[in-house]
Amino acid sequence: MTSTKPRDVQVLPIGADTLAIRSRSWNRLRFEIEYALEKGTTANSFLIQSEQTALIDPPGGTFTEIFLEELQKRCPIDRIDYVILGHVNPNRIDTIKALLVLKNHITIICTNPGAIALRNAIPDGELNIKVVRGEELLELGKEHVLQFISTSTPRWPDALCTYDSKTKILYTDKLFGAHVCGDQLFDEGWQHYLPDRRYYFDCLMANQTKQVEVALDKIADLPASFYAPGHGPMLRYGLHELVNLYRKWSEVQKQQNISVALLYASAYGNTTTLADAIARGITKAGVTVEAINCEAAAPDEIKAAVEKASGFAIGSPTLAGHLPTQVQTALGIVISTAPKGSPAGVFGSFGWSGEGIDIITDKLKDAGFTIAFEPIRAKFKPTDAMLQFCEETGTDFAQSLKVAKKVRNTLNPGSTVEQAVGRVIGSLCVVTTKKGDVTNAMLASWVSQATFNPPGLTVAVAKERAIESHMHEGDRFILNILDQGKQVRKSFMKKFAPGEDRFAGLNTQEAQNGAPILTDALAYLECQATQRMECGDHWLVYAVVEGGKVLQDNGLTAVHYRKSGGYY
Repeated sequence: MTSTKPRDVQVLPIGADTLAIRSRSWNRLRFEIEYALEKGTTANSFLIQSEQTALIDPPGGTFTEIFLEELQKRCPIDRIDYVILGHVNPNRIDTIKALLVLKNHITIICTNPGAIALRNAIPDGELNIKVVRGEELLELGKEHVLQFISTSTPRWPDALCTYDSKTKILYTDKLFGAHVCGDQLFDEGWQHYLPDRRYYFDCLMANQTKQVEVALDKIADLPASFYAPGHGPMLRYGLHELVNLYRKWSEVQKQQNISVALLYASAYGNTTTLADAIARGITKAGVTVEAINCEAAAPDEIKAAVEKASGFAIGSPTLAGHLPTQVQTALGIVISTAPKGSPAGVFGSFGWSGEGIDIITDKLKDAGFTIAFEPIRAKFKPTDAMLQFCEETGTDFAQSLKVAKKVRNTLNPGSTVEQAVGRVIGSLCVVTTKKGDVTNAMLASWVSQATFNPPGLTVAVAKERAIESHMHEGDRFILNILDQGKQVRKSFMKKFAPGEDRFAGLNTQEAQNGAPILTDALAYLECQATQRMECGDHWLVYAVVEGGKVLQDNGLTAVHYRKSGGYY
């Protein structure tokens, strides 16, 4: 996303005595996988000024300075009695520290895992923490009675929602978010935001649907006028529809007949980021992920997940050359519980040496497990290229499990229906994209012109394709239409390893939209995706043609003839 707008803070009333303080950035922010659509973000905080004053969910360090400057225009810091934290992470700690410098007697309200994280992050600070476990009440005066609901998940074991009985606002923090930036406070035209909310769910919630459903049940009976998430517009107009979709999307994950147990611990959040990217790749391929945060999970929970999984992956940081105790415990459970020979993956982040990854790998090999992919190592914070690599690795891992389980499509192999579907033909093309430093490509034959005015076409993209995450609404790509010769085609017919250069040995040039043009193609079209529809195991992407050129005047379009509709 390109924008010259600076970061700013938008302040608007949303209820009696209540302000939304929205720290906004239109520029590209991607410090977690769920930011990959690059539409900017809003970090929503809320201020309730009654007889006592409560600040809910201050933003992360990206916005600390401009947030505090705007906050003090609305409310002197010394009048703030409570800071309520929907979750604690290293990024948010910066703002909490800055608040405590201005007033060190603020009472911080959070769950017990949040309190532990705070004390570890601010070991020398004078922290006045009130720990809530769920259902507690806090009276601020003027009928503002806050109710706290614990909504713990593996990703956020300290997750907390807050409900105000006077305004009937439910502050949901991570639930129901979306990373978009704009002036719109509420979700008028809520369907416009569905692709962004779905992507956010797929990245962060799809690997912990069991806990998400528990959270939905806990908040279901609250008579909320609207939901106020930590990111994106407030949910009023599409609230019930989105809640139902969260349940539907969760149910889809539960119905998969193959699952992966994803076990991890994280010192600074970097290993968690790797886990999210791997999980995203696995769920794209139609395999369920059960994420287990070893720091918050009981041994029985780890054992149950491993027993029913078709494969597993373990992620860990390295602390002073060793594994965290929680990972050691989880590793022992895996070795004693999982069937020998089960496919396993190992990943982790580190600051200097990374011995923890080798320790896990060696112990699994010695115990007779199959290492399904080369251990993933990230030094310090993962890069965009590393996150893409993790996602592709997760997809490959899931596909190998499906092959081992002999998962078939719904067409009856060899049937007349399968043969008839296979007679539908299309031109053979290569779709190419570029986002940041990451380029990608896909051989495609399910392509068709869709409109005259504007000139537009559709491309069907399988959900497990690596390029899928580069073909959302607003993304640009090149459709390279191939000539009948097989040289270019052969380069893309093979299976690429995660992170492998798709363009090695090919002649390319950069298009105006940044994606590679295959100069040996018959023609190319510069396209922008404007709509995207979920269709079974594929996404159907409609794109408007913005430019293009015939590269070989006398060539003939390559056509893909098939005898079966059950595979490409």
